[in-house]
Amino acid sequence: MRRVASILRPVLPLILSLAACGDNLEGVPGTIEPPSAYEGRCAAPRKGIDPTTGEDYVDVGGSVLDEKLWIRSWTNDLYLWYQEVPDLDIRSYQTPVDYFDDLKTQAITPSGKPKDQFHFTYTTSDWVALSESGVEAGYGLQWALINRSPPRKLLVAYVEPGSPAAAANLDRGAQVQTIDGVDVANGSDVNTLNNGISPAAVNETHTFVVLDRNSTTPRTVKLTSASITSVPVQNVHTLPAPNDKVGYLLFNDHIATAEKALVDAVTKLRDMGITDLVIDIRYNGGGYLDIAAELAYMVAGPTVTSGKTFEQERFNDKYPTRDPVTGHPLTPVPFVDKALGFSATAGQALPHLGLSRVFVLTGSGTCSASEAVMNGLAGVDVDVIQIGSTTCGKPYGFYPADNCGTTYFAIQFQGVNQKGFGDYADGFIPGGKLHGCVVADDFTHGLGDPAEGRLAAALAYRANGTCPATFAAPVARDTAVIPKPLWRQNRIITHRR
Repeated sequence: MRRVASILRPVLPLILSLAACGDNLEGVPGTIEPPSAYEGRCAAPRKGIDPTTGEDYVDVGGSVLDEKLWIRSWTNDLYLWYQEVPDLDIRSYQTPVDYFDDLKTQAITPSGKPKDQFHFTYTTSDWVALSESGVEAGYGLQWALINRSPPRKLLVAYVEPGSPAAAANLDRGAQVQTIDGVDVANGSDVNTLNNGISPAAVNETHTFVVLDRNSTTPRTVKLTSASITSVPVQNVHTLPAPNDKVGYLLFNDHIATAEKALVDAVTKLRDMGITDLVIDIRYNGGGYLDIAAELAYMVAGPTVTSGKTFEQERFNDKYPTRDPVTGHPLTPVPFVDKALGFSATAGQALPHLGLSRVFVLTGSGTCSASEAVMNGLAGVDVDVIQIGSTTCGKPYGFYPADNCGTTYFAIQFQGVNQKGFGDYADGFIPGGKLHGCVVADDFTHGLGDPAEGRLAAALAYRANGTCPATFAAPVARDTAVIPKPLWRQNRIITHRR
């Protein structure tokens, strides 16, 4: 797996040539063949059994050029904006991944963001491990970085249960002062800082000086990286009186293990008799779309969702009526009322709350499948009340594609809800398309604490129907960068339905 991009170094724009230069090169076909013409023709073919299919690998002997030609064909066939892809000199790229990285649209959104911010690869073995179990090297915490350049401020956003960070008694709001002796705020040795923040492998030990939330005395913590298993659903509870009929759950990832965890959480809250629900997805970058469809059903129940569209996928203009990957006619993703077998028992009826409104706590890290939950529920007139800041803006998704041991991710479709709405590339803004309030992220309180800024604002809105002025933030977007791996910022389609 390629290392997560630096969160301290500035992000430099990639400038590509738009000049046509790839069609008449020696040995490169001018006509773009179907992807099947090059699929599995590998410079280093794999041997043995493919763990994702249980069958022999399809790889045969080929070349790096074959792998790049597959990328060109696959992109031309399935990429949502294939007509906007620059014509690049395929022979000037040493590796298939380098070529793929540049093979995307350069258009920007109305707000000035790149239209395609989600174009990446993983080694296939890493992708399988990550997507199925959420396992990756780290300390078991999520960082929040305020300012990439000096003076920086690095905080803990949340901690995974049972992780090295939890064992070190780290918690939300802890501020990192130094990493391996380098000052976080103003230090110039960004390599040391980045190496400590984002360990490349397990069993790396780094030393942090931290100031815990509500403490005035710094302490030294040594953290050793380990294989971390994400706990996607945490902190499920009802709030104290007078909000004892309000349920809260922190939902951080739409990974396979989230299915059973969400079933258990909704069952617990239903049995406790809640009448309102707060779903905290401020750090949830997305994942499996089917799990989003399950959660939306569990919130709303059958009365308003039966026969309705959770999300309709729209592919490029070559495929107006059928899914180009499955070959099936394009049919809507329904609100899913039975477990699909990601981690819960396939076919079991899902619990439901039957709510006509739901509160969602959002931030710039709320992305893709999480936004689909919001959009899907709004499409069947569930009142989605958004508290927090503008979401990342990703109404797009893809089918991951493995070729020669690399899994490629390129945007292939846009999702729209029952009402045909899916134009939120610049994100959902509280009080815009959805009701709600702009509220800054509050690192002075724990997540799920009724006094935490966003949850407090949700409770005030529930009581009064208006946004409390004391919670208003000056800007709609978070000032903190919440870096997550790119695979956790997307909606991912599977063949389970």
